[in-house]
Amino acid sequence: MYKDLRITVIIPCLNEEQGIEKVLRRMPEFVDDVIVVDNGSTDRTADVAKGFGATVIRENVRGYGRAYKRGFAAATGDIIVTLDGDHSYPPDAISYLIEAYLHLEVDFLNASRFPVRDREAMSFKHKFGNFVLSLAMSVLYFRWVRDSQSGMWVFKRAILDEFVLESDGMAFSEEIKIEALRHSNVRFSEISILYSSRLGEIKLNPWRDGFHNLWFLVKKRFAPGRRR
Repeated sequence: MYKDLRITVIIPCLNEEQGIEKVLRRMPEFVDDVIVVDNGSTDRTADVAKGFGATVIRENVRGYGRAYKRGFAAATGDIIVTLDGDHSYPPDAISYLIEAYLHLEVDFLNASRFPVRDREAMSFKHKFGNFVLSLAMSVLYFRWVRDSQSGMWVFKRAILDEFVLESDGMAFSEEIKIEALRHSNVRFSEISILYSSRLGEIKLNPWRDGFHNLWFLVKKRFAPGRRR
């Protein structure tokens, strides 16, 4: 519990045996539930996570968004915090982020990786791609978003009932922010965190995923109707 609020942390993982151990070692003690969604790992990710007391849920259909939807369905906390299993996002910043979330009186807080202070954490190509996607999202949705692709968020679990989340892939990261921006009753804000070099294999295909995410931004903005 954190100030009478139950905290659930959700971590999607695909072959993150190396990183998940370091993430869970740094997990704050006040976190009530840690849900690791194993998205078809072939290494010891699930065993390592269980060894540190995390609840491991298997999602055999591959996809970043697919894993998160599975995790959201199992979450019970008042507040959900997300991060990746590759140790690139700081688990020990969770208290800082929750404090900011409460102080700003928001419903969705996005942890921006920018400015990137660790030069090894992100290549120029990835920085440029993130800038293009964030600029496109800001223009299309009339709200400046510094990091549309960040995978670390703090939000009120209850707002998920209002969201229409369709993406099963990497575009899920921007889609959940779009939904937060689209709902006038959902208060959105951003705050910077210290982003680090990831551990383990890289899953992201920068060109394929970048163009797909750009197309998704446009498609979602101009879709004729919204499915519930």
